Amino acid sequence: MSYKIGEIAKLTNLTTRTIRYYEELGLLGTRKKKSLGEHRLFDNDDIKRLKKIHMLKDLGLTLEEIGQVIELYFTDGQILEGKRQVIEILKNYIATSEEKIKELNTFKMECKANISKIESIIKNAEIKKKNK
Repeated sequence: MSYKIGEIAKLTNLTTRTIRYYEELGLLGTRKKKSLGEHRLFDNDDIKRLKKIHMLKDLGLTLEEIGQVIELYFTDGQILEGKRQVIEILKNYIATSEEKIKELNTFKMECKANISKIESIIKNAEIKKKNK
């Protein structure tokens, strides 16, 4: 089945501008050049690709990284080196995520300590105000 860009945008919850951008970056694979005035046509494979791109973005991959690995999801699985690249990228994201989690936990503890200090200051100020 063929879809116009507006239709595929609705089906994938993406904007037409985003789809055009992905197409420009080559994330939608090799595309037939359209003639002047001719509508872009998309098919079910394009929908699958756009959903996979969105999923990879949700994992934290950049569009550049997605461009490096997207074809792996649409081949027969014989490209082992590409699969190793995906594993390496995802391992790097895990390491980065763990570091961010540590930083956030440190920040959380600092916030809790500051809250305690400020609450103590408020409590002491209220006690002094009562005693006056």
